[in-house]
Amino acid sequence: MHEVKLTAERLTAFSDAVFAVIVTIMVLELKAPDQPAFSDLWPLWPQAISYAVSYLFIVIIWINHHHLMRFVGPPTLGLIWINFIHLFMVSLLPFATAWVARTQLASSPVVFYAGLFVCIDIAYNVFEKQVLSGADASLVPMRMRRAARSRSLVVLAGFIGAMLVAIVAPRVGFGLICAALMLHLRPDVSGNRR
Repeated sequence: MHEVKLTAERLTAFSDAVFAVIVTIMVLELKAPDQPAFSDLWPLWPQAISYAVSYLFIVIIWINHHHLMRFVGPPTLGLIWINFIHLFMVSLLPFATAWVARTQLASSPVVFYAGLFVCIDIAYNVFEKQVLSGADASLVPMRMRRAARSRSLVVLAGFIGAMLVAIVAPRVGFGLICAALMLHLRPDVSGNRR
């Protein structure tokens, strides 16, 4: 049993390290203005907003991932692979964030950004389903599982809607991404601790 716990802990530790690297890479994209006046910060608003949203998204992903990992039994090969796929999708956020910022929320970059959120959310939903399917029913009751599944589908629909809206109204699409993120501020699963 101790060996199984260490394996789940190693998966968690590796994931935590990847999240930390992604945040570090993202912050390196922020460039200070060359001039000393506060007014020179104003043109950087697209970078600030896209960075803040991406940072918030990574925080939300990490919190939800952290809460889910409490219910992982022996990690299966499938769970390990979907975790890596999820992390790969999240690792693309610095690129998408920089593109949205440099183009000042232009349509194609925001569509790509929303599409990336769709891909990340799909991978997370599969990860969540695998974790919960193996979780002890006394720790995660069926009612909580259904609530998590419903909320995950609503968030996914929000990201898909944001992607479609961003084709014609990128700033509205970006706003819809932010609104969908708010639904995941609290972890999907907050059952009893092991």
